[in-house]
Order: sequence, then C-alpha cells, then structure tokens
Amino acid sequence: MYDDFGIMVCGHGSRDERAVREFAVVAEALRARFPDRDVEHGFLEFATPIIREGLDKLVERGVTRIFALPGMLFAAGHAKNDIPSVLNTYAAQNPGVEIIYGRELGIDLKMIRAAGDRVREAIERANAEHGDVPLDETILLTVGRGASDPDANSNVSKVSRMLWEGLGFGWGETAYSGVTFPLVQPGLMHAVRLGYRRIVIFPYFLFTGVLVNRIYDHTDMVAANHPEIQFIKAPYLNDHPQVLETFADRVDEIRNGANLMNCQMCKYREQVLGFETEVGLPQESHHHHVEGIGTGHSHEHGHDHGYRHGHDHDHDHGNHHPYPHADHPHGPRTLPAESE
Repeated sequence: MYDDFGIMVCGHGSRDERAVREFAVVAEALRARFPDRDVEHGFLEFATPIIREGLDKLVERGVTRIFALPGMLFAAGHAKNDIPSVLNTYAAQNPGVEIIYGRELGIDLKMIRAAGDRVREAIERANAEHGDVPLDETILLTVGRGASDPDANSNVSKVSRMLWEGLGFGWGETAYSGVTFPLVQPGLMHAVRLGYRRIVIFPYFLFTGVLVNRIYDHTDMVAANHPEIQFIKAPYLNDHPQVLETFADRVDEIRNGANLMNCQMCKYREQVLGFETEVGLPQESHHHHVEGIGTGHSHEHGHDHGYRHGHDHDHDHGNHHPYPHADHPHGPRTLPAESE
C-alpha cells in the first residue's frame, strides 16, 4: 500500500465555464476525503488548468509520486490514449516523478445508484407538476457521449438496461450525442413511435456542457411536435455523493494495487468485430493544439510538439507496464525517466 502520494484528476475539458467549475468540485471532494494529500486537477483541452500545469503544482510542492485519475465515465480514446500520453510525456521530462494511473469510473454499482437517483428526481418532479404516469407507460431514453470505441458505447447500453430493468420502466432505449449511432434526435423519434405516454431523457454525463445542452435542445424540438407525450429531462450525474465516492474508490484502488482496467473487449488489444485494423495502433494524444483554449485565454506551450510517443498498442510492454498484475497496453503505470 502506498502512503506517500498526491492526486491528479484529469478531465477532458469544456468551453462551458459551468462544466469547468463542476469538474473542480471533484478535486475539492477528494481533498476533503484525503485531507493529508495534495490534490490538483487539469484538462486535456478547451479549459485551464491543463493537465501539465496541475502536475507542475504537485511537483512544486514536493510530490514525487502522483496518482492520476481519469475523470471519465468509460475508457475510450481519452482514457486509453490521450491522458496516458500526456502523463507519460510529463514523466519522461521529469525523471524524479512517478505517475500511477487509475481506472475510469466504469460500470460500478455506486454509479448506477447515482444514475437511478437522478432519474427518480426527474420522475418525482414530473409527477408533482403533471400528475402520476405509471412506469409501465414510460420509456427511458439514456443518452451517452458516444465514442469510436465499441466497448465504451456498449457500457452505456448496459447502464441503460440496468436502469430500465431496475427501476421498472415499460421500455428503455439508448442513444448517443455523437460519433456513433443512434444519435439523439433519431433516438427520440424512435421512442415516440413506440407509443408510451411519457419519455424520460437521461444524459449519462458527469457534467454539463455543449453536449448536454444539445441533448435538452433536441428534446425540446421533438417535444414541440408531440404534445400528446410528456418529455421529461432528467439531470446529469454532476456531484452526486455516490459519484464522488467512486472517485475516492479509484484512489484507494491505486493504493492497494487494484487499479485494473477491464481490457477484455479493448479494440487496441483484441480483434473486435469491425475494428480489426486498430489492434496495436500507437498511443498518442491529439489534443496539444487545443490545450487551455476555450474558457480562458490561449495557453502558450513551453514544450516541443514534435515528439512521438514510443509506446505502441502491442504486447511488448517492457518496463513501462501500465497496471501491476495486468496485461494491458494502455495508460501508464509510469516509471521515472520512461515514456510511452
């Protein structure tokens, strides 16, 4: 068990200042949970501080072992490629610093409970305002972010099914805000055709932002053409206590050497149906040109953008094995003076 460490929470970033403030709450919650630890946060793009700046703050305070948490619901490109690339590059440039990567929030009972609470909140509010509608006459449409990783997309479907079956809805559907299918508006139109009296739209997102607002906008557009159906917009996860507890659990997993990402269906390791050509692709970030751009002023980078990350998505891990006791090519258990 590690006793000497700092915590770095790594987010995607957003042009929405409210989303940036909401993400900062995670770092505050971890400071409260681990009062004797230094905690910072940073973003890949569109917001400041960027991840490297958060790491700098920890190092300036004398932290040499850093637990890095991906602030992601599921492990797709950002958690598997972009954040690990930034972390490993930083570790290579700072030989005395060890960065140990945690896993995404993932499919977790606490996350399911948090999601269930958000959906119940929306239903209770709707019942108070419009009268009760039986759950067996209600459809739940769960909307995920959408990714180019089929494993991450399938996890949204799993959350949707667990909420649908667990809460007792008459039917459940899944849609995505982008990248994959079905998109939100086609998903809503399909739900309309199923003939239920009420449709609950639940964005399975951690924080607000452009995509959540777009989901609600699409809902309003479809609802305007179907006054016979109640469209209920559920709130996103945000700072639900169970979400914050899950982040704390990810810290404890690293402390105990149990930070094992589920790699069974990873498209970079296995020949997943339809994604066979992506096995073993190089692990590198594509966010350098948008670091810190969005909610604040443009950020001037002091490092060279010409490097290539040497750790590919193959099975020859050498000394930079990402997870102790796990054969996974993604995202570091970074060792000093080594890059991916």
